Amino acid sequence: QVQLVESGGGLVQAGGSLRLSCEASGNIRRLYFMAWYRQAPGKQRELVAGITSTDITDYADSVKGRFSISRNNDKNTVDLQMNSLKPEDTAVYYCAVPSYNNWGQGTQVTVSS
Repeated sequence: QVQLVESGGGLVQAGGSLRLSCEASGNIRRLYFMAWYRQAPGKQRELVAGITSTDITDYADSVKGRFSISRNNDKNTVDLQMNSLKPEDTAVYYCAVPSYNNWGQGTQVTVSS
């Protein structure tokens, strides 16, 4: 089990960019799959992007071409670069290791129109 701490959320205008970072307490090299999820008010939590230990990535259709996930096994971090943000991207974003049911505390992203 690892502790996950997100950072980098905030308020941004539509069309802007943010970079979220997730720092893990332990070595993430052994973790096959790590991901970013988000939950908007009144909606279910959804997968935004995931990355495997071999850097295979997957994205929700709604963010393809705008978001990019990366991991740094030396620094034990997983980042989410978000470009061309839209108001509908507003949500609390969570870093997770789904197979261990490990979740961070979340970071708020608000995109104004």
